[in-house]
Amino acid sequence: MESEESDLTRIEISNIPGGQEAFEKAAKFCYGVNFEITVHNVAALHCAAVFLQMTDEYCDGNLAGRTEDFLSQVGLSTLHSAVAVLKSCQKLLPFAVEVNIVDRCVEFISSKACSEANFPSQSPPNWWTEELAVLDVDSFAKVITAMKQRGAKYLTVAGALITYTERALRELVRDQTGGGKGIRSPESGDSDSESKRSEQRELLQAIVPLFPTEKAAFPVNFLCCLLRCAIYLRASSVCKRELEKRVTEILEHVTVDDLLVLTFSYDGERLLDLDSVRRIISGFVEREKSTTVFNAGVNFNEDFSAAMQRVVKTVDTYLAEIAAYGELSISKFNGIAILIPKGSRKSDDDLYRAVDIYLKVHPNLDEIEKEKVCSVLDPLKLSYEARVHASKNKRLPLQIVLHALYYDQLHIRSGTAEEKVALAVAEKKQLQADVSLVRENEELRSELMKMKMFISDMQKHGHGTSSSGRENIGLAKKPTFFSSMSKKLSKLNPFKNGSKDTSHIDDAPVDLTKPRRRRFSIS
Repeated sequence: MESEESDLTRIEISNIPGGQEAFEKAAKFCYGVNFEITVHNVAALHCAAVFLQMTDEYCDGNLAGRTEDFLSQVGLSTLHSAVAVLKSCQKLLPFAVEVNIVDRCVEFISSKACSEANFPSQSPPNWWTEELAVLDVDSFAKVITAMKQRGAKYLTVAGALITYTERALRELVRDQTGGGKGIRSPESGDSDSESKRSEQRELLQAIVPLFPTEKAAFPVNFLCCLLRCAIYLRASSVCKRELEKRVTEILEHVTVDDLLVLTFSYDGERLLDLDSVRRIISGFVEREKSTTVFNAGVNFNEDFSAAMQRVVKTVDTYLAEIAAYGELSISKFNGIAILIPKGSRKSDDDLYRAVDIYLKVHPNLDEIEKEKVCSVLDPLKLSYEARVHASKNKRLPLQIVLHALYYDQLHIRSGTAEEKVALAVAEKKQLQADVSLVRENEELRSELMKMKMFISDMQKHGHGTSSSGRENIGLAKKPTFFSSMSKKLSKLNPFKNGSKDTSHIDDAPVDLTKPRRRRFSIS
């Protein structure tokens, strides 16, 4: 009607949203042909109806009104249906954004996801993360951003990100262990593989910026696995640095297996670039140094945290693992070993084991190269067993063997002096104990003699004053004083709890006068 050409028979509408299928259903609607509106085609039909101006302005109950009702009542009623509608909008951009379908779906999905995270309605509780995992990365990013704006907990967001990443990078991420099956090296010239690797790289680079800022949001093995993916896919420096930073923040919880994930290719035969491992360890050491600045009176070169001690143990064990690979150069081996401050190692036994393995795998090294490898060792920090082993180790350079023997002699002399001091201290304590025991025995002896004399006087006094049998009977009825005195003496008896030497106690005269009807014991 608006065309100036009267014989117009062809109209070009190739840019209609939804393409031929959406136009076909719109034409069927005009001619009264029935068709089904579903969550998978409602977005395309609504966009096509708006594009073709099939609104209620021209006809009541037009296609745009029908699709709008279905979208409100069915499409945005459950999480599953809303995800399906949002997923179908991927091919309708940017028109789906203009008609506000995308924003409505994102708001509903984010609200429903936060509600399910706090009050699960199904089992397992994280079922909603599987629903979000089918979205394209752009739509998923919009949902995660909306969830953060709604105040979702960082563990909730992290759970959704882990599920999505494991599904999107299934070939590279295998149960958060980094195991891959049938993965070829990035040097392969296959165009299909390169195209797929490019898609995976873009997806990883889009996921990492969505991570919550909390350092405890993700498991260590998951972060190490993603960093390995970033190295393998040759992701951007920004992506790799962000992952390295997150691993650095929780390095004390990283295991040797986690570091080995970052070290080897998926076939486990070739070493990857070790720069990431070096940056992670170096970043952790620098963070420890900066932390000690705020601790007054703490010297970083003398006092090391428990986290630092765990990292030292992990790094030395890690060096022993990678030392078995012939392609590892001396500079790379030493470059990792020297990152750990020497004062933080209480013992160099683990490091000595790594050096010995390296020398065994590289038998063609000359004396100077061997000395370079052994330069990271401190023979004084080796245990006695390690020094004995080093003194007999033919792989070590002569200089290190001499140092081990020399320090062993120093240790023996130092140990002998320490033993003499300890023996002298023990003898002094024993002498003090003996003197104290002698004093106690003398006091008990004096008390016994005084009591014997007192009892003897009392007996004599009793014989001199008794004039009748009545008095003797009265005296016999009052043994309480002597009985109590006997009990007290028995408590002071030093020989009560076992036989002891009594040769130092002098024999005193004992009154053998037989008392009448009573017996006083001073045992």
